[in-house]
Amino acid sequence: MATVIAGGGLRDGDISAARDALAVAGCDPSSARWLEAGEAFDLPFAKDRAAARTALEGLIADADVIVQPAEGRAKRLLVADMDSTMITIECIDELADYAGIKPQVAEVTEAAMRGELDFEAALDARVALLRGLDVSVIDRCHAERVVLMGGAKALVRTMRKHGARCVLVSGGFTVFADRVAADIGFDRALSNRLEVVDGRLAGTVARPIVGAATKRETLQAEAAALGLPQAATLAIGDGANDIPMIETAGLGVAYHAKPKTAAAAAARIDHGDLSALLYAQGYPRAAWVQD
Repeated sequence: MATVIAGGGLRDGDISAARDALAVAGCDPSSARWLEAGEAFDLPFAKDRAAARTALEGLIADADVIVQPAEGRAKRLLVADMDSTMITIECIDELADYAGIKPQVAEVTEAAMRGELDFEAALDARVALLRGLDVSVIDRCHAERVVLMGGAKALVRTMRKHGARCVLVSGGFTVFADRVAADIGFDRALSNRLEVVDGRLAGTVARPIVGAATKRETLQAEAAALGLPQAATLAIGDGANDIPMIETAGLGVAYHAKPKTAAAAAARIDHGDLSALLYAQGYPRAAWVQD
């Protein structure tokens, strides 16, 4: 199944163009159907998933394309990253802004998310720079800076309504992740704990650190506990530390991701928001739990 998503920007001619592209690629397309008129359509085909993805990606301007097996595409487990995925910011960078050192910290964050630095070492180095920051800044940062990503609530709440379990696994911090998870509607949240001494950040992170291995292991453990095959799982993230879980999931999605992450993922969302993943699972807008 190929699902083409471009909220409000699709026409009948785009369906014809997509069918023609699949036919030329030897993918034997069938009849398409609108999931939501003008926003998303499904196009079944019979052969060569990789060829279909190559044929369709970039064919329609500002459209995202998800190519996957038609059977079982409504997933039963979601494991998601937080920073720049479920929320619009990198929390550590915003905390650093209150300390007056955002450029230095943000540069390291970007390099780590591109996969150029060891995640754990980069996290330790950035948190060390926050030593002495008053913990009251955390609540202020949450109130002033944390914004949920478009479609986050609809994605999680719709999946849960249809019986899926949803887990937030973040290399960020519990002081943000626990509140974000509750606000969006996740079943569970795992993240790192900032250590505090006398009301100020100690500049250290409690062990063990939640990193790439933890994200993959959480997906595997949650699936095993539910008795689910890998094919029934969905993982989404944007950074290099999300790659292991993205590669492990039945559908691994790179969301507005760094190049290394995008290259590793079986699917990408480059244009739309998180609600694109509801269309990818076959849910028309009428079936969504709205934000």
